[in-house]
Amino acid sequence: MGELKVIKVKQSVLANNDLRAERLRGELKEKGVFFLNVMSSPGSGKTTLLIELINRLKKHVNVGVIEADMDADVDAHTVEKATGVRTIQLNTSGECHLDAKMTSEGIAALGTDNIDLVILENIGNLVCPAEFDTGATMNMVLLSVPEGDDKPLKYPLMFTRGDIFVFTKMDATVVFDFDLEKAESRILKLNPKAQFFPVSAKKGDGIDALVDFLLSQVKNA
Repeated sequence: MGELKVIKVKQSVLANNDLRAERLRGELKEKGVFFLNVMSSPGSGKTTLLIELINRLKKHVNVGVIEADMDADVDAHTVEKATGVRTIQLNTSGECHLDAKMTSEGIAALGTDNIDLVILENIGNLVCPAEFDTGATMNMVLLSVPEGDDKPLKYPLMFTRGDIFVFTKMDATVVFDFDLEKAESRILKLNPKAQFFPVSAKKGDGIDALVDFLLSQVKNA
């Protein structure tokens, strides 16, 4: 028998995805569109935070939203009703991540005319979404207080992939044993350029600082 040929499928899939992602990033840059990919575990407060952010951001820039889920469309309806911005639902039919092809299709469906900022609420998962480049300009990762400050130790890839990190539900620190300094230190060991924003969407604490940062990024992109 001849030598068995081994094909590294995952490596090939990721390499093809990276090419698509770079192409998408270039196309959006030419159009002047900033693409923000938001990732976190389920229940971290993504949707609640995004509503607060969008209602402030839309006063300054035109925002479009892609809500990703494996099946449901609850978040898309919630965001559209609460903010009034252009919103579409992207269902993955059971896939636990989005790749560049999926996001390209989502952005095409959303449309980029009169849009300065596209926000993708990725599927709630700290594993699969970290493996696939969506073509985003920036990755924003959320870590909520109830999850604990040890998540960077358990899911290092996600905390390597992020550009900015938002600590959500900071009002819950009176109930949960969450050490902000430990969380930041653990992330910085994985990602020395990480930037941090502790917020409470419920109380509004820290939201304006995050909005100001995002506006500066969109306007300077």
